[in-house]
Amino acid sequence: MTIGIVGGGQLGRMMALAGYPLGLDFLFLDRSADTPGAQVAPALVGEFTDRKLLRELARRSEVITFDWDNVSIESLRALGRSASIAPPLAALAMSQDRIAEKKLFGRLGIPTTRYAVVESQASLVRALRDVGLPGVLKTRRLGYDGKGQAVVRSIEEAWRAFERLRGTALIYEEFIPFDYEVSIIGARSRRGEIAIYPLNHNLHRDGILRLTRAPWGAPALQRTAARHLRRVLEHFRYEGVLNIEFFVRGGRLLANETAPRVHNSGHWTIEGAATSQFENHLRAILDLTLGATSGVRITAHFHGIASHAGIAPADGANAITAASLAIAKLQNEGWLGAVKKGKWVGTSNIGVLQGGNATNVVAESALVRAEARSHNKEFRDRIVQA
Repeated sequence: MTIGIVGGGQLGRMMALAGYPLGLDFLFLDRSADTPGAQVAPALVGEFTDRKLLRELARRSEVITFDWDNVSIESLRALGRSASIAPPLAALAMSQDRIAEKKLFGRLGIPTTRYAVVESQASLVRALRDVGLPGVLKTRRLGYDGKGQAVVRSIEEAWRAFERLRGTALIYEEFIPFDYEVSIIGARSRRGEIAIYPLNHNLHRDGILRLTRAPWGAPALQRTAARHLRRVLEHFRYEGVLNIEFFVRGGRLLANETAPRVHNSGHWTIEGAATSQFENHLRAILDLTLGATSGVRITAHFHGIASHAGIAPADGANAITAASLAIAKLQNEGWLGAVKKGKWVGTSNIGVLQGGNATNVVAESALVRAEARSHNKEFRDRIVQA
């Protein structure tokens, strides 16, 4: 049985590695032949909108899924009934439109930040009046990893950001001086079975996730986040893994955004949970019984980021691998591919069995040494302080 994956990134690669023990095969579609996914499975090379390649992917696959958010919904819809696609395209469409996402949160009773649609100079004036300063001006679509957005603290900054981002639909959101960020991941199968993972505590730098610690022991937040996640899963009659990111402010959750796919904050589940998010995604889209999601290790997950363009892929991966091999209890999920500034060059989990000292997960020098090897002293210092 073959699973088709649109996108051959690190998430797709990890799906394939989780699926091989289940007896599954995989076929990727990506614009490049030099991807993490192509290292472990065959790949069709071409544009994500190439309908001929998409039809071939559908013909050779039992079900099609995706490993990133910004795939063409129109191209996938054009496959019609010739393809089984999961998660549902309605959930993907919602995640690609920040306004639709906020409206859904409101309809489902999930608290979120105040916001306003910005389509013109006049609507920006109204947004600044109604939402206030400071705020965040974002593109309504296609923004990810901190791209397509600007924090504004004055009217002058708001106008400069508007001029820089104008030409596309925008949203203005209230700026939240949050205490920290968390995310929750869950899976739902076609038959309606739901499995939810423990909460993740996340640390971002420059809009990119850099460190996750899980399970994050906050029972009240866990219950509330799980309730919100279930509402979204049931709303879409969802199939697959879904992630919701939240700001935590004064013990209250404020939903930020969704990701209708396996998520970077869930890498820890590979070693830290009874069943990884990648395996449960596959189980869900094939309507198999879902695996247990309980945490078996207290885990910290580190994302290695290339600090400058031109770093050789082997240099970035070998730096993380060398640091990983030197440290007990650290599992390296390094992968290679064309490396650009600000892109992942590899990932690592470090964990202790449940009941161990959670502080040791971060206090051990693993993450600091690995990050030092990837040329980023500033974030290394932040990890020490975390």
